Amino acid sequence: MKIVQALSPEERQRALYLWKFWARPNQINPPGDWFVWLILAGRGFGKTRSGAEWVRQQVETGRAKRIALVGRSSPDVRDVMVNGESGILACSPPWFRPTYVSNQRVLKWPNGAIATLYSADEPNQLRGPQHDAAWADELAAWNYPDAWDQLLLGLRLGKSPQVVVTTTPRPTKLIRSLANEDTTRVTSGNTFENAANLAPNFLRKVRQKYEGTRLGRQELYAEILDDTPGALWTRAQLELAFLRKAPPLKRIVVSIDPSASEADDEEADEAGIVVTGLGEDDRGYVLADLSGQYSPEGWSARAAEAYRFYEADLIVAEKNNGGEMVRYTIRTHDKNLPVKLVHASRGKRTRAEPIGALYEQKKVSHVGSLPKLEDEMCTWSNLAGDPSPNRIDALVWGLTELMLHPDRGEAGEPPPQDDDGRWSGYTEARGF
Repeated sequence: MKIVQALSPEERQRALYLWKFWARPNQINPPGDWFVWLILAGRGFGKTRSGAEWVRQQVETGRAKRIALVGRSSPDVRDVMVNGESGILACSPPWFRPTYVSNQRVLKWPNGAIATLYSADEPNQLRGPQHDAAWADELAAWNYPDAWDQLLLGLRLGKSPQVVVTTTPRPTKLIRSLANEDTTRVTSGNTFENAANLAPNFLRKVRQKYEGTRLGRQELYAEILDDTPGALWTRAQLELAFLRKAPPLKRIVVSIDPSASEADDEEADEAGIVVTGLGEDDRGYVLADLSGQYSPEGWSARAAEAYRFYEADLIVAEKNNGGEMVRYTIRTHDKNLPVKLVHASRGKRTRAEPIGALYEQKKVSHVGSLPKLEDEMCTWSNLAGDPSPNRIDALVWGLTELMLHPDRGEAGEPPPQDDDGRWSGYTEARGF
């Protein structure tokens, strides 16, 4: 305290930006010759601040002049990495703060250094540009592994380009292989190391809800977990199912496991929304996972949008949670949308097991990376206390419609009837 009091106002202001003084040891980049600094840490650890401060250090010391900032999506890069409470602008001192030029997607520093913003959802943005440093945020949640490949191919400026990766760990093929590279330095940390800077209510709530669970071990304690005993799918199985591009498809379905909750309810279940296709080779293809916390208006709008975007043939929706209201909600966006309602008369695992068998027979592929869906597939075991597998439910409805018994809902049920008594199946979806 006496030391602080002895400082002049200018010195006190400068002291606020001495990151090495304020940071915990595992928030400082490791010494030595490394190519990737992989920060695998729990929620609230301070990963964003670590990445932002590293970029600031590279620019202020002149080590980097052309930096790539890559996040899962454009809003993530802008709102978290640049403008966030722990982002680059917030941690930069007033006398050396970059200017954010939003229409050019760049940050410009007084010394001429430039950082360009990229979305991992658009890998082609990274084709061509060259960089001498990069910060990749939430790599485990990137939908397209090609974005990482394109980023590395562009790190070819300067004598020793480097990249910092800040992410909550998931046992994806990319994260596991990256962690084992000789040129990677791995930093681990958990949520509670940063307890002094986190809201007490947040800490109390996550301890009560997630302490001792697999999700807590991953999201709070940053463990890279192996497959769950009893789960119907394995990581190795899904890695073999990966495909970059789907072949010609003869049928596409948008399937929904609806939620009756409001989107702003923190305890609300997610609505499962999955897009699947049947190839001309009679194999199944999972095209997209659009699940999330939506209101009924939100999930129905998302499903209608997916139907149009993917030029789908049918929307399949579970009716247990709303009955005919589910069909009505979907059709508020377009009264002509073909909707087939299915009823879950058997348990979730019983319904999922035939789909698991299709994966074992290598009859299903995933087009691109579907991290949240795949996480759920490899961790849900139907034990008491497991969260509701809404993404799996939607996946199961879609692939069941396409590959098992496309002319009916649950086995033994009569074919679903539409409002005018017609069968709401494939021929209606085609407009016949």
